[in-house]
Amino acid sequence: MGVFVLLPLVLPLTAWPVARLAEGRLHPRTATRLLTAMAVVMAGCSTLCLALLMVVGTAQLPGNPLPDGWSDPEVRAAVPHDEVAGRAAIPALAAVAVLSGRTLHRHRRVTRLARRALTGLPGRQVSVLPDSTPYAYALPDRIVVTTALLRGLTADERRALFAHERAHLVARHHRHLLAVHLAARANPFLRPLRTAVVYTAERWADEAAAGSVGDRRTVARAIGKAALLSRGTPAPTLAALAATGPVPRRVAALLGPAPVTRSWPATFTAAGLAVWGAAAGTLVSAMSSANSAVTLFLILSAATPL
Repeated sequence: MGVFVLLPLVLPLTAWPVARLAEGRLHPRTATRLLTAMAVVMAGCSTLCLALLMVVGTAQLPGNPLPDGWSDPEVRAAVPHDEVAGRAAIPALAAVAVLSGRTLHRHRRVTRLARRALTGLPGRQVSVLPDSTPYAYALPDRIVVTTALLRGLTADERRALFAHERAHLVARHHRHLLAVHLAARANPFLRPLRTAVVYTAERWADEAAAGSVGDRRTVARAIGKAALLSRGTPAPTLAALAATGPVPRRVAALLGPAPVTRSWPATFTAAGLAVWGAAAGTLVSAMSSANSAVTLFLILSAATPL
């Protein structure tokens, strides 16, 4: 395997400039999908390589249930610095499992409690709560908004609010947010991608709301007011009008011209470099982890007596 088993652990560092370019140069819809896919693939590859390293590290521990041949020097020679990397991968992979499990548990618990609290309320897609605390967010299948927030908005701004949250539902943004949060748990180097997707998902909904309302300034005012009035979402994997993403940047983007939708940006542009950089980093990560997995499988098969 050589250094190929370590590459997917550090290749997410290449996502940092890609995230900056994508969130500023690509259409928010394109950027959200691209960065989410990149985060998921890179997180999967780095987790796979951690698992491969853990196999080698676990085989060295006394009393382990693995075949004795897996701890032979020929097997350990396939991993650079096997004494350190193999054993360090054990707690690292355990931490990934615990953190990812906590993120999933919190997302499901908050969603379940929110749905239970909405039981019996009228409306299948929109639930208006008689609450003095102003907030609004989108569950996977329903929009939740309080009367306190609606009172602080004009009629046009309310239309922008509902159009924004409806865009979250239609595009299933909670899936993108959950995916990048899990990816960041699997590899901390992917946190810039998580931050970028949180922003681009909100920008995607902003542009959808602007198209539905027909007035970009109205959506910008709704975002600004909601940011001053409302509190955050109960979980970071749920989308909201102004609880996530840099609000001043989103307002400034709405006060400017609408982003141009391109199927594939030109190569020698900032947007093109972002797309090709994401594709290259993801491909190298996938190839490295696949090479390491196949190599280790062949080595362990040869080391295991029939």
